[in-house]
Amino acid sequence: MSSRTLTTEAVVLRSIRFSEADCVLHLYTLAKGRVGGIAKGVRKTRSRFGARLEPLSHVELLLHEGRGDLHTVRGAQLVRSHDRSRTDGYRLAVGHIGLEAVLRLFVEEEPQPPAFHALTRFLDLLDDVSTTLPAQPALEPLVLSFQLKLLWLSGYLPHLASCASCGGEKPLVGFSARAGGAVCGGCAEGAVPLSEAGFLAVRGLLERPLSEAGVAGLAEDARRQCLRVIERSYEEHGGFRLRTLSA
Repeated sequence: MSSRTLTTEAVVLRSIRFSEADCVLHLYTLAKGRVGGIAKGVRKTRSRFGARLEPLSHVELLLHEGRGDLHTVRGAQLVRSHDRSRTDGYRLAVGHIGLEAVLRLFVEEEPQPPAFHALTRFLDLLDDVSTTLPAQPALEPLVLSFQLKLLWLSGYLPHLASCASCGGEKPLVGFSARAGGAVCGGCAEGAVPLSEAGFLAVRGLLERPLSEAGVAGLAEDARRQCLRVIERSYEEHGGFRLRTLSA
């Protein structure tokens, strides 16, 4: 095999139509982290790739590194299709939030196996998320937990034990992304207000495995507070907002 060709597991984060039959892909790979790819002829009826390169798909790819920024997809085998999530409106909306979070937080071509394995675990669990009484997708405990863990893996683990601004052991009343975590009343200007339930929710979703995200049965208000913490962290540390969170 050529030194410019590699085989790696990947998750398709986004697919963009290009020319008459091709697609440009945003991929998160085990071997190289975030990469761009082009799948030629993938939109033709008789394409050998079929529906393997749709967003949410966990695949094994044969990639060839060209002269530009895009790798050429030479082969694709499904590891997991995640059709259960792709064909259910609620799960699909939750999934797109997770995919966009990875897309915006991990922009470098640099392998980060923990992030890749967290992503594939998130997608596996998403297939079994209950949609009997679906809530707002952005408040789904699984995707809240996933985003908090991604922030942690990106180097933004919040300090929650004492005031992140003054270091005091005073009662904590809010979250400041700029200060790096929980803050007391004297340092709370501009912070996201957090109740005791909100603090417990953030801490629990960070510390528990993804598979236990829904175990605590978090109240809606606590989940909304978690969401505000996540959004403020994106704005402060990345300078962006997720389009899927406001959809």
